[in-house]
Amino acid sequence: MSSHALPPYHRDLSFHGPLSDERAARLVRSLGLLDDRHVVDLGCGWAELLLRALATSPSATGFGIDLHEEDIRQGRAAARERGLDERVELVVGDVAAWKGGPADVVFNIGASHVWGGEPVTHTENALTALADLVRPGGRALFGECFWRRTPTEEEYAAMEGTRGTRGQYRPLPDLVDLALDHGFRLGSLSEAGVDEWDVMENGIALAREEWLLNSPDAPDFEEVRERADRMRRFRTHGARDTLGFAYLTLIRV
Repeated sequence: MSSHALPPYHRDLSFHGPLSDERAARLVRSLGLLDDRHVVDLGCGWAELLLRALATSPSATGFGIDLHEEDIRQGRAAARERGLDERVELVVGDVAAWKGGPADVVFNIGASHVWGGEPVTHTENALTALADLVRPGGRALFGECFWRRTPTEEEYAAMEGTRGTRGQYRPLPDLVDLALDHGFRLGSLSEAGVDEWDVMENGIALAREEWLLNSPDAPDFEEVRERADRMRRFRTHGARDTLGFAYLTLIRV
């Protein structure tokens, strides 16, 4: 699908994930005081949570990296508007190729895939990388999907080809244990609520549906409609009752 036809799915969303303003504030507080700390966001999207974290301390600095140029442009514009552009660097790039040193705080939220590999290894790969990228005593904010319950065969079928492959996710206790096995202690744990999921999914779905209404002659019309139908089925016939999203604040030992 050509990029010009992509609907602006994030136009009404604050965050690139199931996250409310209230939970975002609590997550930032879970990081402790950020005075003189350097915060790195890997797979940052438009870096909204990173910018909110930096806004809590005038001496905090930040770095964000993401493959999507439009997201990075949006993040840079937001940083300028908030007077944070001199304290944060946002770049277009491949996280797997990035050679950054240990940082005080590292985010990887809904982006465990950025280190590549098969989907079943994404979580493990991300936690292995985070263990190397967070200095001892530093913190990682890790956001990842988990199975709230094992999907039925029908639910697996509804999600097939979208995300949530059979071996990719774990129950929440197993996700926490895996993180601790990588040299972390658990500082805080929270789960996105249904309302937060709905805000994100509705924002994406509505943008696609409005694009379909306004672009009936676009060359990518059928492809966009097929994806919208696939994502609706993923949501209503599979993920909404089975898939959760956890935020783990991890302390590097």
